[in-house]
Amino acid sequence: MSTKSLPFNKEKIEEIVKEYPTPFHIYDEKGIRENARKLLKTFSWAPGFTEYFAVKANPNPYILKLFAQEGVGGDCSSYPELELSRRAGITGEKIMFTSNDTPYQEYQAARELDAIINLDDITHISYLEHHAGLPEIVCFRYNPGPLRQGNEIIGNPREAKYGFTRDQLFEGYKILRDKGVKRFGLHAMVASNELNGKYFVETAEMLYELVVEISQQLGIRFEFVNIGGGVGIPYRPEQKPVDLEAVSKGIKEAYERIIVAADLAPLKLYMECGRMMTGPYGFLVSRVLHEKKIYKDYVGLDATMANLMRPGLYGAYHHITVLGKENAPAEHLYDVTGSLCENNDKFAIDRKLPETKPGDLVVIHDTGAHGHAMGFNYNGKLRSAELLLREDGSVKQIRRAETLDDYFATLDFEGLSSF
Repeated sequence: MSTKSLPFNKEKIEEIVKEYPTPFHIYDEKGIRENARKLLKTFSWAPGFTEYFAVKANPNPYILKLFAQEGVGGDCSSYPELELSRRAGITGEKIMFTSNDTPYQEYQAARELDAIINLDDITHISYLEHHAGLPEIVCFRYNPGPLRQGNEIIGNPREAKYGFTRDQLFEGYKILRDKGVKRFGLHAMVASNELNGKYFVETAEMLYELVVEISQQLGIRFEFVNIGGGVGIPYRPEQKPVDLEAVSKGIKEAYERIIVAADLAPLKLYMECGRMMTGPYGFLVSRVLHEKKIYKDYVGLDATMANLMRPGLYGAYHHITVLGKENAPAEHLYDVTGSLCENNDKFAIDRKLPETKPGDLVVIHDTGAHGHAMGFNYNGKLRSAELLLREDGSVKQIRRAETLDDYFATLDFEGLSSF
């Protein structure tokens, strides 16, 4: 049976469920911290290297506070994400505000926090100036369109709604220059969950070459490039993680060959990884409620697609461990399901597992990013708790489970009597 490691065993989970009923997401603090430190060390050669954690991946203030303590910033795309970052101690230029189709109130909030604003469209220059004023530093998001192929997850850049065209970059930076802006950044994000490290080296090369062209043509100097995120994780046991050492080496070579040679150093390097930072260090813990044998064999959990959308939404693979049966032969073929009134409420289809019975505890791996964050309340399902497994082995609840009162909080039952 293929396996993936866990930061806890069955006995630890049995102890936890006495206080926190399943289902719940639990995150490994030690793993997250060590991973952040490794990333920062790997790119320590780069001037001003900063990782901006993609808040959308895991929008919990405790996770953000943990990253703030490690020197990691926050990549935000909405007002609530900006406010989450602020409350967790991430402010100023430790925030990158990357949004699209943005309401002016959110630009105003970003300006109040002195965040770096990453504009998504050339028309947003005048929109930002009118509603919030132009800040000291401005970044543009580049969409290379037919000049670059995205991966199978994020799709073809030419079909994407994001970013400036190449010609619009030159026009946009000229507008900013003529309006007196002095500090500039350039950003691109054209892959998601990509396991080929060469992709990120090529993205850096593309941005470095653009920096040289734009700088020479417009007479401006760039402060940073943000190569985006999209670094994938090995969801399947047989997959290998991205070799970040090789990525760092490749980007450093490109930096020296392109930026240093053009006398444009120092140029800061930024990233905005989300999935890679927390994904492998989160786990959805659930209990088997039922087994069903009809045309197929089913294992029914107390978790549903409302707790983890990815498998049901687009067939994503998440490894499953039956606690206490890690070494048992995986000889039984199951669909692993939840209780939603939707047939795609399945965590796995035709998955070989050890024989599984009601009452068994199961762990669904790699849910630390885009797991709880993508949850919902369809069928009246209440959002689960989030727990943090501390480095000392203790457990802290960092989000309580929703209650019926939470679910009904925005409804007006009092008005029913006069309706």
